[in-house]
Amino acid sequence: MTEVRFLPPAAKFIKKLKDKKLKNLYQAAVDKIREDYTIGEAKTGDLSGIYGYDIYYNKINYELAYTVEYLENVVVVVIMAGTRENFYDQLKQYMREL
Repeated sequence: MTEVRFLPPAAKFIKKLKDKKLKNLYQAAVDKIREDYTIGEAKTGDLSGIYGYDIYYNKINYELAYTVEYLENVVVVVIMAGTRENFYDQLKQYMREL
């Protein structure tokens, strides 16, 4: 199965989640991505090379952004997780800081 690594913004957001059902939805999303990393929507422009995966819960759209690295084997790197509001602006800012 595909290896998954979490960058600090994603790990921090998921660790802080108090709602167990939402946390389980994120875990299920990561499991789906591990099985087929092309399941997310490929982004274009400033965010080319990044995939976005949508999670809907309690009428709120949550996002999971990840990229795929090809080392000795395929590694999925989860970059950021959070609500849809300002998500991609924050993601662009984080990617510029790297």
